[in-house]
Amino acid sequence: MAEILLIRHGETLWNQQGRMQGQHDSPLTPLGMQQARQLAKRLKTTGFSTLYSSDLGRAHQTARCIADATGHEIVADSGLRERAFGVFEGLTNTEIKLRHPDLFERFAGRDPDFEMPGGESAARFRDRCVGALEAIAARHKGETIVVVTHGLVLDSLYRTAVRMPLEVPRGFPLLNCSLNTFRLDDKGWFAAAVCDVTHLGSDDVTRFSDANV
Repeated sequence: MAEILLIRHGETLWNQQGRMQGQHDSPLTPLGMQQARQLAKRLKTTGFSTLYSSDLGRAHQTARCIADATGHEIVADSGLRERAFGVFEGLTNTEIKLRHPDLFERFAGRDPDFEMPGGESAARFRDRCVGALEAIAARHKGETIVVVTHGLVLDSLYRTAVRMPLEVPRGFPLLNCSLNTFRLDDKGWFAAAVCDVTHLGSDDVTRFSDANV
């Protein structure tokens, strides 16, 4: 069995502004940096062997806070990147509706195979990121691994673990710098704990409403 502590990066400027980040980037906000430092303090007393991160800036910035506290090297993995949203990236939902109304309607319809121009479908994205996590788990059997990544990577692994179809809204938000514990054995993925933010102060939890993603 391998245990993966999966972490969504800290709050970013585009999170605040409601902009779709995808594989573009925006920096962590002061709150995002605080979240990352509080998480790092918790992980300093948690035994784990390796620290992985998406190679996108916001995840790497979060992972750097952890590495500075724990002394681990950061192993960057492009397979852990957020879903590519192509022409939607950098835009708010309102802007997407105005500029790409037909595309937004198809996206909102939750077709797992729909690809916006320059982007990737939900199904292809899930296969890519869950495949990357399975490859990490295979390299670290019997170990606990920390992986800093993105909201929809967390969503994809959660759906895989609980067998939730991509067409079904999730029903709860994915919290920045939350600790999410997953285990992989010969029976598949198991979600042991999701959205644990006990290391954050009550005023430090980002409460964006992404529960319909």
